[in-house]
Amino acid sequence: MEFFEVVKRRRSIRCFQDKKVPEEYVKKILEAAFYSPSSRNRRPWHFIVVDEEELIKKLSKTRKALEFLETAPLAIVVCGDKEISSAWVFDVSIAAEHIQLAATALGLGACWGHILDRRHNEEKSAEEYVRELLGIPDHIRVLCVIGIGYPAEEKPPHSEKEVMWERVHRNKFGHNL
Repeated sequence: MEFFEVVKRRRSIRCFQDKKVPEEYVKKILEAAFYSPSSRNRRPWHFIVVDEEELIKKLSKTRKALEFLETAPLAIVVCGDKEISSAWVFDVSIAAEHIQLAATALGLGACWGHILDRRHNEEKSAEEYVRELLGIPDHIRVLCVIGIGYPAEEKPPHSEKEVMWERVHRNKFGHNL
């Protein structure tokens, strides 16, 4: 798929078919993540590939916004090492978007489920819950969980109507293109 077509077709898919994602696709998706840029090329990311159904179900209980994971055959937990880079959150966010674009290019659907600074319940943060569930060390921060699979829902591609040219400024704020 051509790049701009991929960008237009990348939508948040929250319902997936009961069909396993081929291992070769998983590797291509991760390869795309590793090609993402990072501050000073520090590359602080860690990715936890989760394909065990019961573990994905537990991830779906992290917070209400992650319930969509229940139907996902694959989840990638996107993390950053805060000891490698103070810009880890930006670096791994870019990697997470590369993951979603790669999934789209392969004909898959994906959706980002936010973890950082969110709550699991009154006693525990979403990050603490995921860290305990997956055995993630303290210096590794959890940004998000991306559910991936073959879409069981169809969403139209983005259209030019969504481009907000009025929010583009040239040289100074308020000077539109």
